[in-house]
Amino acid sequence: MLKLFFSYSHKDEALRDTLEVHLAILKRQGLIQPWHDRRIEAGQEFAGVIDENLKDADIILLLVSPFFLNSDYCYEIEMQEALRRHEQQEATVIPVVLEPCDWKHAPFGKLLVLPKDGTPVSKYPNQHDAFLEVVESIRRLPSIQKHGSPSVLTPRPSPLDCPATSPTAIPRSSNLRLKKAFSERDKDDFLDEAFEYMARFFEGSLAELEHRNANVSCKFKRIDANHFTAFIYDNGKAVSECKIWLAGRGGFGQGIVYAANAGSGDSSFNESMSVADDSYTLGLKPLGMSFMGMGKSRDEMLTPQGGAEHYWSLLIQRLQ
Repeated sequence: MLKLFFSYSHKDEALRDTLEVHLAILKRQGLIQPWHDRRIEAGQEFAGVIDENLKDADIILLLVSPFFLNSDYCYEIEMQEALRRHEQQEATVIPVVLEPCDWKHAPFGKLLVLPKDGTPVSKYPNQHDAFLEVVESIRRLPSIQKHGSPSVLTPRPSPLDCPATSPTAIPRSSNLRLKKAFSERDKDDFLDEAFEYMARFFEGSLAELEHRNANVSCKFKRIDANHFTAFIYDNGKAVSECKIWLAGRGGFGQGIVYAANAGSGDSSFNESMSVADDSYTLGLKPLGMSFMGMGKSRDEMLTPQGGAEHYWSLLIQRLQ
């Protein structure tokens, strides 16, 4: 079993956790044993334990972000030791770009980075696609291939090995959901995050559409923090376009707004989605008939991904 070491900034802990989830099958196959500093136990010397595990690692993932590059410990200590071991062929170093940053000028810039072409994980419409690329690249490493066949899975426990109820388990209800009051700040933050997700979604979707169709070219333009446009061309002829912007919570055409004319002013639009809640969670609620024309209810709330898919369908329907 190969030891895999995460070098990362604690500000990127959520992304590290998601990547570790994607490594589950490699762990179940007994091919890797991930390690990061959250596994340090109380009373252990922090720096000493990290140094020991870094020097024992066979695979070292550098989770690169502005926070990673700004961290003296990540950059000056962990990264330098990782690159030294890589040059001595004692370990394999894989930089994984999480967020846009000036990584190309870092010492590891000469290495092949992941995801493909160094596109940051945060730029993917669905971040799981990016992490899957990372996992597939790790699986192709010669050291992984040498240590075991992908078909050798950890034996599945039999029902006799797994009692239906732990003798120490305390029974409880699964009905523990409570109503919540959402503040204006909660709703504003949700709109901001949903808009940023939508911008990444459109940028990634346009790039993939162009990649899959030789006759199609696309253009994504971020106008400012609250506006972006998207254009689709077929053999050089503009066939569909849109402008999407963040209008806030007040007034007509509130929330995240869609206009089929990329050159229109903010007072002209075809669809908008406002922030709503059902007393349990926040979501996006479409305003117009276009949504109901798809067989949806006007009262249905969408996740940020669902909202992005709705607006994407308005843009691409002219080509379908």
